[in-house]
Amino acid sequence: QVQLVESGGGLVQAGGSLRLSCAASGRTFSDYTMGWFRQAPGKEREFVAVIIRGGSVTAYGDSVKGRFTISRDNAKKTAYLQMNVLKPEDTAVYYCAASSRTYNVRNLGSYDYWGQGTQVTVSS
Repeated sequence: QVQLVESGGGLVQAGGSLRLSCAASGRTFSDYTMGWFRQAPGKEREFVAVIIRGGSVTAYGDSVKGRFTISRDNAKKTAYLQMNVLKPEDTAVYYCAASSRTYNVRNLGSYDYWGQGTQVTVSS
């Protein structure tokens, strides 16, 4: 069992930055691929970023590529999402998730554990 708790969300103006954190407890954090997803009102949950177990492999959704950076600190059992040059369309609830897989990790169904989400609101 893995428990995930996100933090760091809030209200920011367009062009600003936020860093989200996802603290994990339970089983060995380094065994898991960590992903970030987001869900805006009335929309489906979408893939944002993923980092494979050791941290050397990452991938991003097209809408955030070049602006967001995913990272992890396995010693602290924490994953991060640095979000820069935020846009109003980035407004959503952001979720972190853990997967025992290293493939198909852009898909929601590949994840075993989810956090409760943290709200990010970007004003124009």
